[in-house]
Amino acid sequence: MLNRSACLSRPLRAVFASSVAIVALAACSGSDAGKGSSGEPPEEGAGGSPAELPHFDALPVGTTSVLRPGGETTCSRGGEFAFIVRPGDPTKVIVEFEGGGACWNEQTCSFAGAIFKETVDTERYTASPPGGWYDQSREGHPMKGWTHVYIPYCTGDIHWGDNVQTYGQGEKAVTIRHKGAVNVRAALDWVYRELRAPEKIFVTGCSAGGYGSIWWAPELQRHYGASRVYHFSDSAAGVITSDFFEKSFPSWNAQASFPSFVGDFREATSLSALYRMIAAHYPENVYSQFNTLHDDNQTFYFTAMGGGGTDAWTAQMLASVASIEAAAPKFGAFIAGGEQHCILPYENFYTAEAGGTKLTTWLADMVNDRPVESVFCEDCSP
Repeated sequence: MLNRSACLSRPLRAVFASSVAIVALAACSGSDAGKGSSGEPPEEGAGGSPAELPHFDALPVGTTSVLRPGGETTCSRGGEFAFIVRPGDPTKVIVEFEGGGACWNEQTCSFAGAIFKETVDTERYTASPPGGWYDQSREGHPMKGWTHVYIPYCTGDIHWGDNVQTYGQGEKAVTIRHKGAVNVRAALDWVYRELRAPEKIFVTGCSAGGYGSIWWAPELQRHYGASRVYHFSDSAAGVITSDFFEKSFPSWNAQASFPSFVGDFREATSLSALYRMIAAHYPENVYSQFNTLHDDNQTFYFTAMGGGGTDAWTAQMLASVASIEAAAPKFGAFIAGGEQHCILPYENFYTAEAGGTKLTTWLADMVNDRPVESVFCEDCSP
């Protein structure tokens, strides 16, 4: 279940950044119907309904299983959605959201797989031995033996969308199925059916998956009222330009999946505001973020939006963390040095430190209900 799609290659970043400057003022039109990039209507997702999926007890323990819910689930250009389950202890469950970019206008959505992950490659999740934190056999793994539910990403909407949007006009029109929320609900329907009363749930994801994790954590807590829900967002600080939510939310129809029981959607004007709303509704829950001080991928997107360079991103990231921490006493930040984007998929997940604290120890304390405090790197050079 290794996530190799969290970052863009540097050549693709260069192409995207230069194109943003050219197309930034281009108008985009939207509708609920239209042709895909090939000129043909996108295919519907294939397969059955969640009720036809295998039961948890029928899945081989310690082995990755691919589940295809079918129904209304789909990827951005009509491909098949699937989610991944590695059974372990049914009372302790990881729900992880995959990362892989985003698209929100004609320019960003027309780049096929360059700017966002548009397909679910099931072979990639099962073909090679797991690495990073996906290898639960490693000494020091903070959630050894837990059941792991992995929700892939292929819709360009950071797992928030429920819309079919056409960008552009004429031959250049591109139709994207922003159905991330539909896919998530299909996966969670299976989780709710099969895992009736877990004691602990760890909700996480890196990059775009980190935004999915904070969006859906309150939904999991509401459903499992008696369970302990822990949240850990990897490299998803939400430092964006002031008008990004205004542009992306209508394209994705994010309001349809917003956890309205935590507050008014109109008040979620920034990621830090969203954290504060959720923490106010569930004040006993732990929410957390991992970021490096100079994350090159997050800085790239911020710059492409017109938001400035590394120093500006770092300053706003730290300000956002401080504002969440002030409003949510059980929020914790783990700020490491360097430029790395995402920590979960990589080997240094087991060695990463900040302020003299190992990340694995910090997470183990969290899920064992020991207090965790924000920690910051001592040598914060890139």
